[in-house]
Amino acid sequence: MKVEDRFLKYVSIWTTSCEDQKEIPSSDREFDLARELEKEMKEMGLSKVKCDDHCYVYGMLPATKGYESKKSIGFIAHMDTAPSFSGKNITPTMIPEYDGKDVILSSSKEVLKVSDFPRLSSRVGQTLIVTDGTTLLGADDKAGIAEILTAIEQIIQNSIPHGDIWIGFTPDEEVGRGADLFDLDYFQADYAYTLDGDYEGEVAYENFNAASATFYIKGVNVHPGSAKNIMVNAASIACEIQSLLPSAETPEHTQNREGFYHLTAISGDVNNAQLSYIIRDHDKTSYQKRMDFLKEIAELMKKKYGKEFISLEITESYHNMLEIIEENFYIVDKAKDAIRSQGMEPVSLPVRGGTDGARLSFKGLPCPNIGTGGEGFHGPYEHITVEAMEKAVAVIVEIIKHPV
Repeated sequence: MKVEDRFLKYVSIWTTSCEDQKEIPSSDREFDLARELEKEMKEMGLSKVKCDDHCYVYGMLPATKGYESKKSIGFIAHMDTAPSFSGKNITPTMIPEYDGKDVILSSSKEVLKVSDFPRLSSRVGQTLIVTDGTTLLGADDKAGIAEILTAIEQIIQNSIPHGDIWIGFTPDEEVGRGADLFDLDYFQADYAYTLDGDYEGEVAYENFNAASATFYIKGVNVHPGSAKNIMVNAASIACEIQSLLPSAETPEHTQNREGFYHLTAISGDVNNAQLSYIIRDHDKTSYQKRMDFLKEIAELMKKKYGKEFISLEITESYHNMLEIIEENFYIVDKAKDAIRSQGMEPVSLPVRGGTDGARLSFKGLPCPNIGTGGEGFHGPYEHITVEAMEKAVAVIVEIIKHPV
């Protein structure tokens, strides 16, 4: 099956995950794609195929005779789409021989602009796939799924020798829980790659260290006419805390490896207030300093207003996979060699976010990320080309062809 045919089939299945659910999967509709993938993998003749109770799909292509001693490799992608924009009733538009100009999206009449996505100018002559403007496309990450299975199919059809190849498809990556219940006792790969990025020549092995932080503020509310030396205004304290943070160290003012504090929510009144932040930094020392700074602010506020009025809760989310990948850098070199073999120059940019691969790396499975060819994720401007997906397939095949 052609990679674009697989892709179009998968994006027709609604798999939006839900942020406000604690169960995995966060939406039962994710099983619709999971069971389809389970069926396909069995029809392809893979072994150890299963969809478990939490919507994780696994399969394995056993090693060619004589290659059993080679390291086992894994490829992973996620099935859910982001809840930030509709993923229901996706109606893709295919534009053969794309001319490199702005594209008017068919239903919304919004414009996919080359000025916003300069890489479009390099896609002239390719078959561009876009949304109708009312949904996202689902290339994040159904392109990754389609590319993995198409590559495996080519390996089988062309009798390319290989070691054990493991495949894993996860739910709920978009809500930060894709790696939570990934079964590494079942998925017996020595190393793996996630297929979940943009440029098809990308191999990413650095990501943010990440934590969330919440200030809880209690107040004392009395009539403002007799409030002197009695009132403690929780909302005012919240504003004061926010004012102590460096205004230039926020997402809208940072790039590349620069870290930030991001105020994600603020609520409250005189009685109670709450500030929610995420903390991000590629550098481990700077990341720790950011958390320490928030603790210093909490202590300062406690001394000023009383320790009973201020509390701070910090929860670490994930860490920079670089420290794991550095010990297994042959994985990155293999990917770069495969990318070069397809006439592309490898790009390795620091990921300003996290990946399932980062969390899996710290669980014992070194797992950098390879690009899928898509762009404009999580909204109506999401797009991809058939040729980009074909290149990504070729990269996967090339990686498999050179087992270690």
